[in-house]
Amino acid sequence: MNAYVNRLRARVGADYIVVGDVHGIRLAHPNADRLGKPMEGGDNAQPLAGHEIVNTATGSLGLAVRGKVPIRSASGRVVGVVSTGYLMPRVRLLALRVARAILPWFLLTLGLGTLGALLIARLLKRQILNLEPEQIAALVGQHRAVLAALREGVIAVDAAGNVTLANDNAAELLGRQLSSTDLAMRPPLLQALWPELWAVDLGSPLRNLGLQLHGQPVIVNVEPLHGGGFVASFRDRAEVVRLAEELTQVRGFVEVLRAQTHEHLNRMHTISGLLQLGRPDEAIKVVREEVRRDSDLRELLRGIQVPRLAALLTGKRDRAAELGLNFMVEPGSELSARWESAGEALLTAAGNLIENAFEALRGAGGGTVTLSVGEDPEGMQLEVTDDGPGVPEDIVPQLFERGTSSRGQGRGYGLTNVSTRVTALGGDVRYLRRGPLTVFQVSLPVGAAGPAALPPVVPGLPGKVPR
Repeated sequence: MNAYVNRLRARVGADYIVVGDVHGIRLAHPNADRLGKPMEGGDNAQPLAGHEIVNTATGSLGLAVRGKVPIRSASGRVVGVVSTGYLMPRVRLLALRVARAILPWFLLTLGLGTLGALLIARLLKRQILNLEPEQIAALVGQHRAVLAALREGVIAVDAAGNVTLANDNAAELLGRQLSSTDLAMRPPLLQALWPELWAVDLGSPLRNLGLQLHGQPVIVNVEPLHGGGFVASFRDRAEVVRLAEELTQVRGFVEVLRAQTHEHLNRMHTISGLLQLGRPDEAIKVVREEVRRDSDLRELLRGIQVPRLAALLTGKRDRAAELGLNFMVEPGSELSARWESAGEALLTAAGNLIENAFEALRGAGGGTVTLSVGEDPEGMQLEVTDDGPGVPEDIVPQLFERGTSSRGQGRGYGLTNVSTRVTALGGDVRYLRRGPLTVFQVSLPVGAAGPAALPPVVPGLPGKVPR
């Protein structure tokens, strides 16, 4: 019977068919050594009671889904039970089957993913200029330090017109809080932040562009970026003008000192040569002539009680002698010490106007420059004249605008500085022709000066002043 049952099991594809008697003793089993032993699973009660069941239970061969039906005699009495089972797959076997099934696809996916990751990594590294993460972090730190150290305001604007970067000085000049977090989350539009800059054609580099920022004049430099957008640096124009004036004064003082040095060396060489040639009388004559010239100039400058202006005029005389020109101070020129408070403006005006006159006369082959200065109850007037060719008629209307010059590129800032400084004190600068003379006039109101100094009191005579 066992052989017949096993052939039947193979035909139906079951994992096992077990036949047991009314006491649950195996009469047929796939493993012959288990015949005559009790059936396992504890679920024979219902089949032996005449009921068919299907359940999951663990037998001698393992966990299985099995159906059990009773065996009846010809009279209908239950004489045994048949159990047909299908073993549940084990987790390990199931995992192995799944692994065998997906392993080729897994390897293919792994290979494609690795190749894609390498390509993306190469492309990304090319985009970040082949820098390593620590190098990028160092560059970002340096970038922030450079922006913080710059005295100019710096902003970066993308192709859509959003302000994506701004240093502290830019935020201060723009009058808004522009933290890096705000710029990353909600970048403001340049059109709303600075309409004057947005209205400019920014397709090419711009240098020293004069614009208004909330009514304040600024100097702007613009550098376009590849792919759209630009970086702009800007600075308060008043600060730029002040630095330009300081540089002009320093250059003027250097020129004066150099001229004085050359003149002094020339005189010393002349005196030394005369003495070596045995002509002491002529050497003494040269010394006396120099003393006379210095005495005459000191006498002319006696009425100018602004020491810096008097020193500048002394140096300009030596500068004129070096250039082969004549420089004169108009007799009767006077200026009280109260104008010392406007000394910077006076130095800027006198220095630039005299130097411009020197340049004009050098191009004309020589001539004379004359300065006169005086004051009255309404203010102060300074005038510089020369007998040069004058200013070309075509540039006279914009003579005091920045960059206007008849001497080529990179010039035309001196008169602008003079006009800016004088206008800031409420004065004005004028140009005119007086016959064959070129005339520049500078006027300052009395309000630009300090309080008038009181005459000194004579010791021992309270309330009396010298007459």
